[in-house]
Amino acid sequence: MPKFLLRLLGFSFILAAIPVISIGLISYYIASGDIEEKVKEGNMQVLLQTQMRVEQVLKTLEFTSLQYLNSPLVMESMNKDLSVDDFSEIRDLSKGLYNLQTFTGIREAYLVNLQKDWLVSFSIFRQFSTFTDHARMASYAQYPNSLFWMTGNLVNNEAQTNLTEATSEGTNSSSKVIRMIYKIPIPTKGQPKGLLIVEIANSELKELLSSNAKLGEVFLVNRDGYDFLAEGNTSDSNRAIHALVAERIIQTQEESGFFNADVNGEALGVTFRSSPYNGWLYVSAVSIKEITQQSRKIAWITFIVCSIIFVLVALFALYGSRRMYSPIKRLFEFTKGIEVEDQDNKDELVSIEKRFSTLFSTERRLQQQVIGQFSQLKEFFMLKLFAGQLSDSDFAYRSQTFGYPAHWKRLGVLAVQIDSLQETRYREHDKDLLLFAINNIVGEIISREERFSPILLDQSQVTLLLSSHEHEAQLKQQFYDIAEQIKAKVHEFLQLPVSIGISRPFERVTQSVLAYGECLEALKCRMSLGQEIIIHYEDIDAGKKMMEVTVYTQLKLMEDQLGNALKAGDQSAVDMIFDKYIAAIVEKGIHFNEYPVLMMQLIAKVFHLVQEQGGSVKHVLGKKATIEHFLKLTTLESIIKWFKAELFEPIISFSNQQAESQYMNIANQMIKLVHERYDQEISLEACASILNFHPVYLSRVFKKEMKVNFSEYLAEYRMNIAKTWLENTSWKVSEIAERLNYTNTTAFIRTFRKIVDMTPGQYRDQYNKDL
Repeated sequence: MPKFLLRLLGFSFILAAIPVISIGLISYYIASGDIEEKVKEGNMQVLLQTQMRVEQVLKTLEFTSLQYLNSPLVMESMNKDLSVDDFSEIRDLSKGLYNLQTFTGIREAYLVNLQKDWLVSFSIFRQFSTFTDHARMASYAQYPNSLFWMTGNLVNNEAQTNLTEATSEGTNSSSKVIRMIYKIPIPTKGQPKGLLIVEIANSELKELLSSNAKLGEVFLVNRDGYDFLAEGNTSDSNRAIHALVAERIIQTQEESGFFNADVNGEALGVTFRSSPYNGWLYVSAVSIKEITQQSRKIAWITFIVCSIIFVLVALFALYGSRRMYSPIKRLFEFTKGIEVEDQDNKDELVSIEKRFSTLFSTERRLQQQVIGQFSQLKEFFMLKLFAGQLSDSDFAYRSQTFGYPAHWKRLGVLAVQIDSLQETRYREHDKDLLLFAINNIVGEIISREERFSPILLDQSQVTLLLSSHEHEAQLKQQFYDIAEQIKAKVHEFLQLPVSIGISRPFERVTQSVLAYGECLEALKCRMSLGQEIIIHYEDIDAGKKMMEVTVYTQLKLMEDQLGNALKAGDQSAVDMIFDKYIAAIVEKGIHFNEYPVLMMQLIAKVFHLVQEQGGSVKHVLGKKATIEHFLKLTTLESIIKWFKAELFEPIISFSNQQAESQYMNIANQMIKLVHERYDQEISLEACASILNFHPVYLSRVFKKEMKVNFSEYLAEYRMNIAKTWLENTSWKVSEIAERLNYTNTTAFIRTFRKIVDMTPGQYRDQYNKDL
């Protein structure tokens, strides 16, 4: 058998074996890993869905309870001494409690007045001090939060017994419950007036947990590590799992995750999620044995399939190797006439390689020639021009080689320099790279027909421009427009302050050296005119005459900017603008004796700003913030310190306090308008007109304080009024829609169904049926 054919056949067998074996092993491990990952993902999704179901129920109950507490009926009742004679009002309070039943799991609800010593539930009214669970309920007033949940072994046997006797129902008095407690009023500061206590049966909440046995058991653990929904000995085993989860959370700081653990001799895969809403821990535990059971089946299936594939690939390799060798054999016979060393080599492919290598050696050498760097030569050519090392004839001859324009009427030079890297995101070592970026921007902005190659020279980016204009005004405007475009693009892409000097127009290209010097001379005017300027060389004298006016105009502009920053309470912006203000005074060479005259206007503006916000200058700024104290300062450093410490810091703090108190007041006024005008045309724009604020501002403030949009709050309130009318009146749906200022009954029904999850007619029928 020929040597190469034997190698090809052996290699084909090896090539077939390695992929098949590798694929089999990889497939098994990937499939096993995927099964475990799917179980992890499935368990995590189950926990997420369970958490969402449970928290949706709890949040719905909280929101419904908050609406009930904010109703005028409850707010007024908190200030009354109710007795059994106040039957109508007690009935309304009890009916409101009954309406809190967003799902069937609510066992009981209590409205407690701590100050007036009375209690109302679904079906009873009595003095709170005589209630059997009085001590425990009274202790809730000492908790710090206005809203909290109580879990654990909450079994109010005596209260449940009283409720059973009062209602003549056979409720199980030993059923465990979860309690939601609201302090009244909301928010509560100090001792509350009353409490709203809603009890949910543990059994009802447990029904919300997932019951998919294949994905493991799901259970809930409270902040104290207690599985408050467990029954019998289940709590002990769950407590062991919770201890492992707690240790995992402490080690990794993860709010959710998966890990394997050995609990009571059984290997488990534990998935957990920590709820930021109420601190409960959702945990699922599944047996590792069940997870890996399917992996063993996959291993056998993979082995059988890979064995079959290996046999088929081996047969194909044998057939294919013989077919593949036939063209190599013909090529070997064809190249026998080419003389090379070691003609007797038995490896056919090596012999063919040597023969072809001899044929193509010359071509390979030709392909290794060096490609010239054309762009670098063009840049070097322009550098020699600005260095004065080229004559007119040299430039005319060599410019044709680089494809430069040969005809123009006038020329000009633009020099771009970076003003400063302070207050930017760059550092001094970035300057060369920034100049290179500016050079690229210039090359992109200006077309090739209007310029020669842009170059970097010292600390400047320099461009030689050409123009078809002859009139001085047109040339000046053309060069200025190009400079303005460069400045804008540099600011857009690099956020970098630059200034641009423009030379006088000229005709001979060798005058570029003098023109570059004019650009540098023009850029020196930044010392008096400030940064980010575009200046022509011929305007230097006029700029000197306007220097004094420019100083005071610049200071006046910065005073206005400083006032706006103080109003906004932006400390960083205030410091930045004031530093520029001081630098402007110092850089213009103003005598120290003139500092007070210039700064008196700034001090007066700050005092006026305090008075605009309703504050007293003496009360807000303090005793040292006076003109007399300012005039005693003798150094620039002390003046700067006085402005920042005695003026700016107090007024920024005062502005922020005013803004925070205004937000809450505005939100309360908007809520009051909704409660008073729900049956009228009330909108965000109407509130803005009444309160004298912009609608967008009111929308942002209301959303921030109430955590809900204005339109959603208005719709919710109107639908609550509609439910009351549907329960207590015989008005038609169209009449109720009209009274709530809905011109279209269909729109009212659509809104009611979206919020209540049923039509008005269905709601009235269900309410009458419950009665």
